[in-house]
Amino acid sequence: MKIFSIFNFVFSFVGAGLIAGAIYLYVDKQAFLAKAETVQGTVTELVPKRSKESTTYSPVVSFTTKAGQTITHHSSISSSPPSYDVGEKVEVFYDPANPNKAEIKGFVSLWLGVLILGVVGTVFFLIGSLGVLFRWLKNKKTKNLRETGKPITAKFTQVQLNTSQTVNGRNPFQIYSQWQDPQTNELYVFKSDNIWFDPTEFVKTDTVRVFIDPENPAKYTMDISFLPVLKN
Repeated sequence: MKIFSIFNFVFSFVGAGLIAGAIYLYVDKQAFLAKAETVQGTVTELVPKRSKESTTYSPVVSFTTKAGQTITHHSSISSSPPSYDVGEKVEVFYDPANPNKAEIKGFVSLWLGVLILGVVGTVFFLIGSLGVLFRWLKNKKTKNLRETGKPITAKFTQVQLNTSQTVNGRNPFQIYSQWQDPQTNELYVFKSDNIWFDPTEFVKTDTVRVFIDPENPAKYTMDISFLPVLKN
């Protein structure tokens, strides 16, 4: 179904965007740290941030720049339990040209945003790109079998729902057939790719064509080109 291709490309695109955001944020943080001054500050307040499930606390830090300017910094990072206590001394990075641009010295304050964007972006990108890669490899395998494989006539046995896959509450159909290798006397059962409509009425004969790898008949693709094309 086209929905799978759309799903894969959307996930890849979103993942790539998040990774790009993580890289941009990382470079921005590095540029900030390269020019930042370091002073000692004091946690003056813990601001509660309430949600339906919990309450987290964001520290407010007061510090004095080397130029003698007193700055109050409200951290954007909150946690439960609080990461700091009121009155606790902390190191603060600040931009000498813009002292209001400041960060508490610590991994969470400096790099949590980069880490979240990077991890989530990587997961999204891998889900999408692996789906695209899997589909490309499958299409390549099918094309190769059609071009170089051995065509055989297999006996049509049944049409069956593929209950292992569900999309929007629907299961695809698969055509089943079987073939006995005259050289080894082994019996092979072949399944078609997923079909998103009931193909029973379109199977007009007792046989279907299957392309197999002569060296390994377990590698195959069923020819279902006789079916109508489903328009979504």
